[in-house]
Amino acid sequence: MNRKKKQETRKKVSTRQLMGIDDITGHSLVTPHGELVFFMIKPTNISVLSDSSIGARIYALMNVLKGISDIEILCLNSRENFEDNKGYLKARMDTEQNPVIRKLLAQDMISLDRMQVQMATAREFLIIIRLRGEKEKDVQPYLSRIEKSLKDQGFTARRAGETDIKRLLGVYYEQNVTTELYEDYDGERWTILGE
Repeated sequence: MNRKKKQETRKKVSTRQLMGIDDITGHSLVTPHGELVFFMIKPTNISVLSDSSIGARIYALMNVLKGISDIEILCLNSRENFEDNKGYLKARMDTEQNPVIRKLLAQDMISLDRMQVQMATAREFLIIIRLRGEKEKDVQPYLSRIEKSLKDQGFTARRAGETDIKRLLGVYYEQNVTTELYEDYDGERWTILGE
């Protein structure tokens, strides 16, 4: 295929196809390499736990992990990154002649630092189960056993739904933590059905 035809073909490819996603279902992400089911784990603040409590949490996680064959773990920062904003403010402070404006810019930078510190613990931990050709009747009991195992070991966990998966993709690919509703198609919220 020549270069022009490749570019034309690429223009017709959807975002999901570029990302290697076949479908987003109500409970999973379907890819050519298997169906991914996400379990969202609520993090524990280990900075307030004793060494023995931390050891017990590690042991509990080990018990969960050893009972699951195809498992992956993902940790996402679900917080804003203000580095670009702080870089802009620093450049403005360096070029600004007015001391009052420079002082305001410095205060803005301090404010961004405080916000970033407050949100530093906003992490999301996920256990990902990759299903490959399992029979539909076997999938739900298998996933329920995993969820029960997580809860039995003291973890606050739940299976991610379609909106959760879209948000995770937004955070992972775009670092977008501010969008509340992800559309299937750009501009979908503006369409009026039935007309």
